[in-house]
Amino acid sequence: MKIDVLSLFPDMFAPMKQSIIGKAIDKGTLDFDVTDFRDYTTNKHNNVDDYPFGGGAGMLLTPQPIFDAMEAVKDNSADGSTGHVVLLDPAGKKFDHTDAERLAQYDHLTFICGHYEGYDERIKTLVDEELSLGDYVLTGGELGAMVMIDATVRFMPDVLGNRESASGDSFQDNLLEYPQYTRPADFRGMKVPDVLISGNHGKIAEWRMKESLRKTYLRRPDLLEGRPFSKEERDLLDDIKTEEADDNE
Repeated sequence: MKIDVLSLFPDMFAPMKQSIIGKAIDKGTLDFDVTDFRDYTTNKHNNVDDYPFGGGAGMLLTPQPIFDAMEAVKDNSADGSTGHVVLLDPAGKKFDHTDAERLAQYDHLTFICGHYEGYDERIKTLVDEELSLGDYVLTGGELGAMVMIDATVRFMPDVLGNRESASGDSFQDNLLEYPQYTRPADFRGMKVPDVLISGNHGKIAEWRMKESLRKTYLRRPDLLEGRPFSKEERDLLDDIKTEEADDNE
């Protein structure tokens, strides 16, 4: 995958060269570049922002530097394009697990990070979609872009050491991940559930599904709304509701 980022603060992306993403870059699985779109301003003061027409507080990013920076991205890309373009915007769709999976299917992604009060609306003609981390405003799009890139890259083939790691994560199939344990089996009197050391893979799979359902039911019941259930899952969820009701009496 090729990932390009347009930002006024390219040094903020230094952490992207670390850990799992850094290894993917070193292996050549991921090609990652950050372009400072201030380098493409044509005015003598290198300004990238201006006052909004009609008045109002704050400054808006002007279109010219971003349009020219996008042309440079296109010229420097092996595919001769900017790929699928994501604009970081508080008004965009809230980014989630399914978006990360979806974005991981593209060969080329470009993220545009804003600053100041917002964007000149004409910049959005360059964009395929607008995404946001949540219902709050950050000082810029860099942190949001890093989170989205990190979540997306995990779904690329051969990035994680174990191919099944991403498929078992929380939010896969609208479920939170089941509790997990490692050695020792007994730590200060706190014991690993017997089923997990039983060697019975069928029972282990059933326990994991039930505890995944339990955690989701207790912490994020909204994720279960509209989710299709198998008969086995529905029976497990009914058992959980009964058990939790009994515990609360």
